[in-house]
Amino acid sequence: MERDLPEQHQAQLPLQQAKSASPPVEYSPRDSEGHGTHTLSTAAGGFVRGANIYGRAKGTARGGSPHARVAAYKVCWDLCADANLLAAFDDAIHDGVDVISLSVGALPSEYLFDSIALGSFHAVQRGITVVCSAGNEGPTPGTVSNIAPWLFTVGASTIDREFYSLVTLADNKKMKGVSLSPKSLPAHKPYPLIDGSDAKRPNASAEEAGWCYPATLDPGKVRGKIVVCSRDPSLARVEKGVDVLKAGGAGMILANSDEEGNSLVADPHFLPASMITYKDALRLSSYLKSTKSPTATISPATTVLGVKPAPAMASFSSRGPNLINPEILKPDITAPGVDILAAFTREVGPTMLDVDKRRVGFNVMSGTSMSCPHISGVAGLLKKLHPRWSPAAIRSAIMTTARTRDNTRTPMKDANREKATPFDYGAGHVRPNRAMDPGLVYDITFTDYVHFLCSRGYNASSMAQFIGKRYACPSKTMRAEDLNYPSIAVPNLQKSFTVSRTVRNVGTPGTYNVRIKAPFGIDVSVKPQTLEFAKVEEEKTFHVRLRSRGESVGVGYVFGGLTWTDGTHYVRSPLVVNAFS
Repeated sequence: MERDLPEQHQAQLPLQQAKSASPPVEYSPRDSEGHGTHTLSTAAGGFVRGANIYGRAKGTARGGSPHARVAAYKVCWDLCADANLLAAFDDAIHDGVDVISLSVGALPSEYLFDSIALGSFHAVQRGITVVCSAGNEGPTPGTVSNIAPWLFTVGASTIDREFYSLVTLADNKKMKGVSLSPKSLPAHKPYPLIDGSDAKRPNASAEEAGWCYPATLDPGKVRGKIVVCSRDPSLARVEKGVDVLKAGGAGMILANSDEEGNSLVADPHFLPASMITYKDALRLSSYLKSTKSPTATISPATTVLGVKPAPAMASFSSRGPNLINPEILKPDITAPGVDILAAFTREVGPTMLDVDKRRVGFNVMSGTSMSCPHISGVAGLLKKLHPRWSPAAIRSAIMTTARTRDNTRTPMKDANREKATPFDYGAGHVRPNRAMDPGLVYDITFTDYVHFLCSRGYNASSMAQFIGKRYACPSKTMRAEDLNYPSIAVPNLQKSFTVSRTVRNVGTPGTYNVRIKAPFGIDVSVKPQTLEFAKVEEEKTFHVRLRSRGESVGVGYVFGGLTWTDGTHYVRSPLVVNAFS
C-alpha cells in the first residue's frame, strides 16, 4: 500500500526511487521525509489526546497548546505495510487515544481486504474517531479512498491566502501566478522569454523539452532567459526548475495544462519561478507565437490575504462516487489542504530532492494529507467539549454545519471555476465553531455498522475478522441507504424510494422544520415535516421519499439538500440521486 503523499510530492514517486534525499531504508522512528511532522503539527490542538498515523515518524510532541497531547505512530518506510498499519491501530487503541488522524490511503477495495477499514473498525468500536484523507487522485470521478462508513473521509480545498508571483509581459499584461521561491529577478528588468519546446537539444523531442525534462534543454538557447515549462504528472514541478537552472536559465514559468486548469500550488523553487493557470498559459502561448522578441518579468513571491473566491476544491482532491458502496457519500467533508504551513523535519530539504541542501523548521505543503489533520484537530476539540459523543455524532456535527458557499456568497467551485458538487466536497467546507452546537446529530452505533456489513453479504467467518468472533447476520438485513448517515445517497432510483433517518437533539428543546432543495427532476417529500423536541437527548425519526420525473432519468447523478432548522440551528444533509427509471 502506498502512503497518501502530499500532492506536490506525488509526481516525484518515479524520481524518489533513484534520487530521493532519504537514506536507504532505516527502521527508525525518525521523520526522514517531513510528511509526518507536518501532519502532526497541524492536528495538534488543546486539551485532548490524539494519535497521528502517517508516513514517517513515531514519537510524542507538543502542539500549539501546552495541554495538547499527540502521539505519532510510524507505519511507512518504502511502503505502508498492512501489518504496520494494523499494529499502529492496536497501539493507538491501547494508548487510549480519542482521535486517530490517518493521512494514508490506497485505491478503494472491499472492506474485508482493506487494512485501514479493518483496523479502524476496532478503533471505532472503542469510541475512537478515525479521520482519513480522501486521496490525491482527483479530479477523476470515483477515485476517493478510505470509503468505509465508520471512517471520516476528508477532501482538500483552498483557503483565502495565496503566495502570489506576478508574471508581466512586454505588453504590460499581467498573469497572477504563485510561488514560494526565495529567489527573485531584478525589478522591472525584462528577460528574454522562450518556450521549452523551442529550446530543445538536437537529440531531444519538442514535447520532452516543453516539459523541461532532464537533459532536454539546450544551454545555448536557454542561458539568461525565462523558460516556459509545461506541467505534467510524471516529473516533479521543482525538478523542472532544477533542469532550467542547470541549462543556465534565469527563471521559469510553470504553465498548467487543461487537466490542472486553475489549480495552483506554490513551491519552494531553486530559481525565480511562477506557476500560472491553464487560461493564462493559453494567453502566454499566444503571446510567444505573435511576438518576435518576447520578454517577461517575474515578481518576488508575496503573501496575499483575503483571496476570492475561497474556498475552492483542489484539483488533486479525490472525488466520489464511492465505488464500493455508492449508497454512502464520500468524501464526507472538505478542509484546508492547499499551501498549508506547518512544522517540518530538518532531515531533508523542503523539496525532498538530493540537490536541496536547504533546511527549514516549517514548510508549505498541499494534499488531502494536509486537510485530514485539520478535521482531526476539530474532532479532538469536540471530544473535549462533548466527551460522551460517539465518533458518528462528532462526524455528524461537523458535516451538518459545513458550508457549500465561498466568500463571495456563491456556490463553491472546483479548480476550473465550475460549480462543485457533493462528490467533490461531501457535506461542504468545515466550520469548526458551528460544529460545537449543531442542534441535532445523526448517530450510528457499533451494532449498526455490524448490520451494515451484513448488508454487504458477509458470512459468519468474514464477520469474525471484523468483530473477533463468528456472527450470524439477521435473516432480514438493513439496506445500506438506511444507515443513519448525515448524507443521503440513492445510486439506483427506480421510480420511487424511501429512506429513513433518526436525529437526536443535542441542543435546547425546540421545534425543527424541514427545508428541501430537490435535485433536478426529483420530487422529494419528508414525513413528518416538523420535529418537536421537549428535552435534550430526545430522538425523532423521519422518512424521505424520492420520486423520479422523466427529465431526471438517465442524466446521471443530481444533487440537492435537506435542512432541519429551528431558526438558530441549520442541520443540513446532502441529497445525491441517480435515477434509472
